[in-house]
Amino acid sequence: MLAFFFARRYFFSSASRSVINLISGLSVVAVAVPVAAMIILLSVFNGFESLVKLNCSAFDADLTLSPAEGQTFDVAVLDTAALARIPGVDARSFFLEQSVLLEHNGRQTTALLRGVDDRYGDIFPLRQHVVAGYPVVRVGDLDRLLVGRSASYLLGIRSLADADVNLYALRRGSFSSLLPVANYTRRSVPVSGLFTADLESERTYVLTSLRLAQELFSHPGRVSAVAFSLSPEADLERVREAVGQIAGDGFRIRSQAEMRASFYRIMTYEKWGIFFIALLVLAVASFSVVGALAMLIVDKRDDMRTLAALGADRSFVRAVFRAEGLVICLAGASVGLVLGVGASLAQQHFGFIRMPAGTFLTDSYPVEFRFSDLIVVTAAFAFVAFLLSNITVCSMIKKNSRS
Repeated sequence: MLAFFFARRYFFSSASRSVINLISGLSVVAVAVPVAAMIILLSVFNGFESLVKLNCSAFDADLTLSPAEGQTFDVAVLDTAALARIPGVDARSFFLEQSVLLEHNGRQTTALLRGVDDRYGDIFPLRQHVVAGYPVVRVGDLDRLLVGRSASYLLGIRSLADADVNLYALRRGSFSSLLPVANYTRRSVPVSGLFTADLESERTYVLTSLRLAQELFSHPGRVSAVAFSLSPEADLERVREAVGQIAGDGFRIRSQAEMRASFYRIMTYEKWGIFFIALLVLAVASFSVVGALAMLIVDKRDDMRTLAALGADRSFVRAVFRAEGLVICLAGASVGLVLGVGASLAQQHFGFIRMPAGTFLTDSYPVEFRFSDLIVVTAAFAFVAFLLSNITVCSMIKKNSRS
């Protein structure tokens, strides 16, 4: 405690204003800026991650049950009533998906047609993602399409009033090179709405009714997967185990994170890659503290002799200047943390920084502050500050004692 008293006295003393005090103040600023930048950068990555997860949730359920081999299975092989009774399962939905060719007014593109049942809306928040038209795939006995906004641009759909899209699916069983058109099953279906999500999903998926998909792909009574929505308090692993026991060994069960494992892995690598780059910048900026400490040690040589005459040993003198370095770092880190957390929370709740209209999925820059990031940044900086202060003080005290 006595060492910190001396260090606080050196840092806050108003009696001696010199270039050393100025350098110490600049060191505080040099530390504060990268600390604030680290908090803001991690919060921005959190915001983009949450935004992508929200938009991916329109196609990836909490749990997805699919066949271990092949692309489809017969619904009759599953005990659907038992699946519905599993504790923690809010809803389940069957869907069938397969690649198709889309054509509208001479413009074509390929997509993954997903035929969904009437309970699909209980699992996936379609209403939040439909930006034009209606979030329906069937009106009475009439089938409809939900097309991604990016896919609609590729097809040249400008109005939903006359947006009929031709679907072409490859016939199963036979193939004729003489009549290529005869190899495809064709349906013309009106578009009921356009949805927005991440760019890949908008271009990949087209939604329609399960009945139409089964007719188009010649798969009566068969589906590709079962999607499960879990209650907030449900234990994912426990529900997965219960579903596996009912379904048997012929199926595999994947969570939302496992469905896009490579994407989430890349997001994690990018986030912590940026973190370590910012940490390197912080370490370089912290060398200003080294300069301030070195000049302070040289300036306070008379004080060191006085302390030695009063009985202070070298370890106490080192502790004084080590505490001085930590005080400078603590002041800079405190300012940086306040600025970083304040800026992140302000953007998260009020969205001061706006994004150009129509260029992304949100009006303001996505930011999400997490307390865990604050702990990581504080721990990383504390390690850097202690290491630099300790090395500087030990080397400078040794040189001054020799001289």
